[in-house]
Amino acid sequence: MNFLQSVPAIRRIDTSRDDLFAIDVVGHVSAADAENLFGLLEAAYLLHQRIDVAVRIIDHEGVDWADISDETIKKGAVQALEHIGRCAAIGAPDWTSNARRALPDSSPVEFRYFKLEDEASAWEWLGAQPTSEEATPAPEKQ
Repeated sequence: MNFLQSVPAIRRIDTSRDDLFAIDVVGHVSAADAENLFGLLEAAYLLHQRIDVAVRIIDHEGVDWADISDETIKKGAVQALEHIGRCAAIGAPDWTSNARRALPDSSPVEFRYFKLEDEASAWEWLGAQPTSEEATPAPEKQ
């Protein structure tokens, strides 16, 4: 499959909160997918000074970090510090420790990791629910 025919790895999830930026990350994330993600975040920052973020990872197949510009990554980190309050990471792998290390120790961003089977707890922590049928959280195990 060529680049123009590939399905985007980053997909928005509609939620019950306007100031929650929620996405699915599906499969392999190319540099173009990452650049698109940073653009979507910038648009969210224009709409809301502070946002929370939910990232649900499905069938993780890696990220082309080496192909993403250093400028984009640095700008993304600065903007995250300015705009993000909470970030829920849902599904494997748990990337929250890497994200914490990329930000200063005094970072105001609160990260929390949830296993996919604990997704309902993530939505509760964020005070929101997905509103599209395909984005319904997995039921919690009893």
